[in-house]
Amino acid sequence: MSLTHTDQNGHAHMVDVSAKTDSARVARASGRVRAAPATLALICDNGLKKGDVLAVARIAAIQAAKKCWELIPLCHQIPLSGVTVEFELDHDNGTIHIQAQCKTTAPTGVEMEALTAVSVAGLTLYDMCKAVDRGMSIDTVRLETKSGGAGGDWHRGAQA
Repeated sequence: MSLTHTDQNGHAHMVDVSAKTDSARVARASGRVRAAPATLALICDNGLKKGDVLAVARIAAIQAAKKCWELIPLCHQIPLSGVTVEFELDHDNGTIHIQAQCKTTAPTGVEMEALTAVSVAGLTLYDMCKAVDRGMSIDTVRLETKSGGAGGDWHRGAQA
């Protein structure tokens, strides 16, 4: 197996996808933010001065997916046909679970867009809540599934 973002001389380069055909592609990523129980209560009660934390984080995540190619140097600019972002608050474990799904019909996949959406959602949650909880942490950002393209389908837990 070789890395696709290096040329024969080992130099970084953008992969040429011009010969690839468009295909439907979907990627889903997840991550989590750990926060104090009081912080989760403030989020649920819309009690933070900055406003609706989850709404702002959702919009930030969608915007990040759309701008992934501007943030990650070797990503292609691809047309996104859909981005969904969901949050689940787990009060017992002090966790906000984040899931993002990105869809496209393009010659390259949307894994980076989904991962970027989750990452920026977590950063936005931190930014919105840091005045009351600087001890929050963002972790376990990872790809869960991808489908489409020459590589076919991949699901976390299905790898050997």
